[in-house]
Amino acid sequence: MDAPTTTSADNGTSGGGGGWFTPRKNPTTAPDSDAGTAGRSAEGRRPAAIRPVGKPGPAPEAPADDAPAPPEGASTGTPDQGREAPESIPRSAPPAAQHAPSPAVSRLATTTSPGPVPTALTPTPFASTVAPPPTVAAEEHVPAQRPAPVPSAEEATSAPAEAGSPDAVLIRRAMAEVAPVSDKVTSYFYALLFVRHPDLRSLFPAAMDTQRDRLLRALLTAAEHIDNKDVLVGYLQNLGRGHRKYGTRAEHYPAVGECLIGALSKYAAGVWNPEMEAAWVRAYTTISQVMIDAAAADELRAPAWWYAEIVTHDMRTPDVAVVTVRPDQPYPFLAGQYTSLETPWWPRIWRHYSFASAPRSDGLLSFHVKAVPAGWVSNAMVHRARPGDIIRLGPPAGSMTVDHTTDSGLLCVGGGTGIAPIKALVEDVAEHGERRSVEVFYGARTDHDLYDIHTMLRLQQTHPWLSVRAIIDQQAHQQLPDAVRAYGPWNEFDAYLSGPPGMIRSGVNALRDSGIPSDRIRHDSVEELVAAG
Repeated sequence: MDAPTTTSADNGTSGGGGGWFTPRKNPTTAPDSDAGTAGRSAEGRRPAAIRPVGKPGPAPEAPADDAPAPPEGASTGTPDQGREAPESIPRSAPPAAQHAPSPAVSRLATTTSPGPVPTALTPTPFASTVAPPPTVAAEEHVPAQRPAPVPSAEEATSAPAEAGSPDAVLIRRAMAEVAPVSDKVTSYFYALLFVRHPDLRSLFPAAMDTQRDRLLRALLTAAEHIDNKDVLVGYLQNLGRGHRKYGTRAEHYPAVGECLIGALSKYAAGVWNPEMEAAWVRAYTTISQVMIDAAAADELRAPAWWYAEIVTHDMRTPDVAVVTVRPDQPYPFLAGQYTSLETPWWPRIWRHYSFASAPRSDGLLSFHVKAVPAGWVSNAMVHRARPGDIIRLGPPAGSMTVDHTTDSGLLCVGGGTGIAPIKALVEDVAEHGERRSVEVFYGARTDHDLYDIHTMLRLQQTHPWLSVRAIIDQQAHQQLPDAVRAYGPWNEFDAYLSGPPGMIRSGVNALRDSGIPSDRIRHDSVEELVAAG
């Protein structure tokens, strides 16, 4: 997610805030894009007006403290089905009891962008808020090849607590205050959002049990790293592009920011003050403007999503299927990346799956899907989907791509269905005609789980620079990362890991111990892929 630093937003440090989302320069029209489409995009990306934090607006009044929570399945939705019920939202307090709004908060004029034209292949099972615009054929949209990952939670906490700009210090102080009650903060945030802005409820899935943490966690992660522009900008640009598939528009961002600060001010009341509120306003202004700009630029060259028809469905084990689809428009991506996928049976529920091959000349895309307990999307894809069914794909994303400017060896570690992007990386190296050493470790609990070992062994027979080792936990009596470390050292290799989150965490530690620097260990964000069912 490495990308040039934008100058369209405030830098997020104290003393330079321009209020909520003061938009600067809009993206210029792509050379080959339609002038009318570009005009709609530029005008339609100006954020909506936002009322200052703490001041009630014309939205429906929130329930009183003693009012019962909305019933399950109510039109406004329950923010945390299956978890602790959210606290009731208090009515707006008298002006004297409220926080004074930050001087940085301002109001902006609003314009609305007309919806783009639907594509030809639009199956009826999907209900969506917007339809994807036609792709500009002359401009392929492929993310930067070596995006930098957002630092992990462990790396973030290892830094000095008070290091950074004044705004970063205030932001981290608030986050430390709310950390013990993060579930309550999340519930309160969504309750505020859906009560004050019920029109936004339709952008979220009917059941919020897996979605509830994602939006708030992404915002908090971005705010915590507000000083790390090199990493943050790429992360936010990818996030802004990805949110187009939900139907997110520029005018939705003020509502989210208002409710974010409303939830933080309630649960960080012990340390909250006007200076802290102003710091969060500036941080969220920066975050939202980068996302808005990225989405607007992406709209000029790519659809918000692609429809894709399932052409083959190959059951490899009772719970693993290899699914191949044909998108309705060209789908440019890089080997090692992943996409988000939605089925017609569970609208607005998206899950991440890696591409199981390098880009193909016929344009087909393949995924390895394992049905997991309570995995709505994965079970539908494995046990319900059939050739002819239509699914939706979000834009490509991911940092686990090959750097073809070096000749370093590749150490590829794949566990379970994590072998899918590893296979794609091997194909990518082969297509570039390189003779660099590639060492693949294919891990599984039992030999039954090595469902794609024959494919990998055929690749090994074809390419002398490729070595494939199968590591079976029950036979080797050791975990995959330990087996990889035993075959080291690997200090001359670039490492790639794909598999369950626990394997990635332990694998990163094992590879560091083997002498591979952290900046040469690539994997997709563990936090992003935790709920991959």
